[in-house]
Amino acid sequence: MAKVAFIFLVLSTSTEWFQNIQARFARVEWNGLRYSIEELSNLGLQIEDVIDELSVISNVTANSDDEKGSTRNKYFGEEFPQPEGRILYRGNQLWKTVVDSEDKVEALIKLRDAEDITMWGGNASAIDILVKPESIEKVKNALKSQNINFDVAIEDLQTAIDEENPPIDETQIRDGHSLTWYAYHRLEDLHGYLDYLAATYKDIVTLETIGTSINGRLIKLLKISNKQPGNKAAWVDGGIHAREWITPATVTYIINQLILNWESEPKYIQNIDWYFVPLLNPDGYEYTHSTDRLWRKNRRGSGRCAGVDLNRNFGYRWGGTGSSKNPCAETFGGSGPFSEPETAAVQRYISGSSAKWKAYISFHSYGQYILYPWGYNRVVPPDYKDLELVGQKVAKAIRMVGGPMYTVGPAGNTLYPAAGGSDDWAKGTMKIKYAYTIELRDNGRYGFVLPASYIQPTAKEALAAVRTIAEAVASA
Repeated sequence: MAKVAFIFLVLSTSTEWFQNIQARFARVEWNGLRYSIEELSNLGLQIEDVIDELSVISNVTANSDDEKGSTRNKYFGEEFPQPEGRILYRGNQLWKTVVDSEDKVEALIKLRDAEDITMWGGNASAIDILVKPESIEKVKNALKSQNINFDVAIEDLQTAIDEENPPIDETQIRDGHSLTWYAYHRLEDLHGYLDYLAATYKDIVTLETIGTSINGRLIKLLKISNKQPGNKAAWVDGGIHAREWITPATVTYIINQLILNWESEPKYIQNIDWYFVPLLNPDGYEYTHSTDRLWRKNRRGSGRCAGVDLNRNFGYRWGGTGSSKNPCAETFGGSGPFSEPETAAVQRYISGSSAKWKAYISFHSYGQYILYPWGYNRVVPPDYKDLELVGQKVAKAIRMVGGPMYTVGPAGNTLYPAAGGSDDWAKGTMKIKYAYTIELRDNGRYGFVLPASYIQPTAKEALAAVRTIAEAVASA
């Protein structure tokens, strides 16, 4: 079959006001000529979801005689190498809007429905919107008519993506592994680092595979323990949402700091069995590196409606508010609770373990929040005062190491109700005392495309958060 090139543009949402993902096909290139989808159909050609050789076309890309895998940024007069098949966001802008009334939210909904904007993050009073280049003037006029104030955070999203992750400096690579905390690494480097630790620190480190992803990639868990029989247990994970690159980098940084400083760690750290899963969604993560930087879900299926939101797929109050039944939605919760191998691996491991679970920490981005249950509704558990107290201590510890302000509160009230989350399941089903979702940096200046220079500052404050929760675990 002839190979056909196409672009499939996904501008995604992370807020519950906007359930439907927007996607549209651009014109495609085949054998050096440009065709519409209808024209290709008339030629009897089939468009596949995954194609080995893909050349992407957009209104502001390079001329047709540019090299494969390279596009020219006509806004800035620079050329950035692009992986073949990569979805581009040239000309898209990130705006920060202030929505202090229902009418203003409704105005954004209308723009969303018209496919002029999509959403990145927000809360009850502020929403970050991604504006398509052809809709900038329309959206600007619509916001002005509704007295919606906004600031432009990112002038050109593709430029921000291109500059987010610099090439890895080979001089920073340590003996035995390739992982650094100066750049965002691929899955191979992350897993290679875990393998290195297991081989090097056998007295305190064990490594196991707890499952495989929908596409067969390994989900690895690293345990740090002094092997004392009375130890309590803490779970720490990252990378459940593919585009949140800062979270696997943060979890591996925490692992590295604990192992390198293990002998000098306080007893309340040493007397916890630590279970780390740095990357719960390996398929989605790899897809964000190779194809679509803003992909959120796992990679079940194909096409524009592929994937399940793994943080809507856990079994506690599955399918409720904030979880969509629409497979095309960013918050699609799957066909049933734990329908996905990634979430089933977590459920199987934790519920089947004899560990004395006292803490469950899931790192996400972005927004700078310390969230505790419940997320499924605007209610709180009976021990919410304990969770609030420790959360406030975490926020203070972050500030003490030079970090920014983090907002503390129950997820459903602080952000929005979202059923099927991992922290609700940890608290509600597994009865784990201290269950938190921590939304890392930033507060919307860069959003999901946080530059790699922020890895270490962000990870240091996350380590402070983990240490503080560990203190609470010691007395739990």
